[in-house]
Amino acid sequence: MMPMPAMDQSRNIGPRGARRRAKGGVVWLAVGVIGATALILFDAPRVARWVLAVPFTLSAIGFLQARERT
Repeated sequence: MMPMPAMDQSRNIGPRGARRRAKGGVVWLAVGVIGATALILFDAPRVARWVLAVPFTLSAIGFLQARERT
């Protein structure tokens, strides 16, 4: 049996899964932007803005998973 190239082994989702992860990235990006806008408009303390790391991180993970198909 021939071993599969490493690139093929790391791609474990199809086009549908990649689209789903990309959509998740868009949703979390929107949540982050809306949250950032709200916190800035309501003059929230800078420390409170750290909560925005969560949606922006989830957005980045979604986009990276969609691109790498993992």
